[in-house]
Formats: sequence, structure tokens, C-alpha cells
Amino acid sequence: MHTQLPWYGIRVRSKYEKRVSAALEGKGYESFLPLYRSGRVWSDRAKELDLPLFPGYTFCRLDLGERLMPVLTTPGVVAIVGAGKVPVAVSTAEIDSVKALIKSGLRILPWPSLSAGTKVLIERGPLTGVEGVVLKTEKRWRLLVSISLLQRAVSVELDRDWVRPINTHVLEEQTPSRLTSRAGIAAR
Repeated sequence: MHTQLPWYGIRVRSKYEKRVSAALEGKGYESFLPLYRSGRVWSDRAKELDLPLFPGYTFCRLDLGERLMPVLTTPGVVAIVGAGKVPVAVSTAEIDSVKALIKSGLRILPWPSLSAGTKVLIERGPLTGVEGVVLKTEKRWRLLVSISLLQRAVSVELDRDWVRPINTHVLEEQTPSRLTSRAGIAAR
């Protein structure tokens, strides 16, 4: 039985995410570069751009024992993400959750990863089966899905009726500013 190779985070030079992802695919690797739509306005025009959800990173399935050098020698690749010099695989469940967010068609945004909050399972809607951390911002509920190894996350707006808590750890008024201020109070 053939098992899928693990995903690894690939650290790339700034603004090289698309080039590295395309080059890895050209070398026969399965790569994944999650993108989101963002509007940009300049003095003379406005434009919608596809930007990396995790700037400076792309993902690649690979076997560390075989064909590692073609990845490391790809122009723009800085390193394989890991602990020290030891590459560490990214959870397939985390990659699948990010893919589900992109496929849902809902508006997604990069978001700073938070270790505090309520872990939830989405039971209804286009994200059914996705797990993440829920937080409330500006009277709206958002779901955060993290790539722990990169210490990065993405967020998507959701209907709070779609979620079921997985555990009982809950923060009050979970806005980024409240989380920061609570952390500051706890540290005093």
C-alpha cells in the first residue's frame, strides 16, 4: 500500500513563493502554495492580487532520504523548516484544513497564530469537518487554522452556529488587543 509522503515547509526568499512552487512542480514534486485575494490601491489604479497566505513559505511533499538536493538547490529556497538543522514534517491535517478554507470560497486572510482560544470543530456549512481556534473580532466570529511549525495562521469569517467546542478552554472577548493586554497583565 502506497502512503503519501509527508509535507514539509520550505522557507523561501521574499517574493519568491510562486517561483519556487512552480520550480518544485517542474522538478516532479507535489507543492502547495496557499494564496488569498487582496485588493491593493495605488495613486493611479486599484488591483486584486493573489498573495501567499504564509509569506516566505511554500509546502512540498518529499522523502528526506531521496531527492533532497533538487529541493535545496532550487533558486529562492532558503531551507526546509525544522528544529535546528533537522527538517520537521507539517501535519497533514493542518495542510488539509488550509486547503478546505481555500476551497470553501469564503474570504480568508493571514492572521498571527494564537496559542490561546477555543479549539472548535466546524459541524455545518462549507467548512464541515475543519478544526481550528475560534475568536471574536469586531462583533464577528473568525476561525483560525494554524500551521504550528511555521507559527503562522490564516483566518476566515464564520457563523458561530457552525461550531462545536472540542475542549472547554475559552478566553473572554477574544480579540487580538485583548489577548495582548491579558498576556501583559498575566506577566506582571
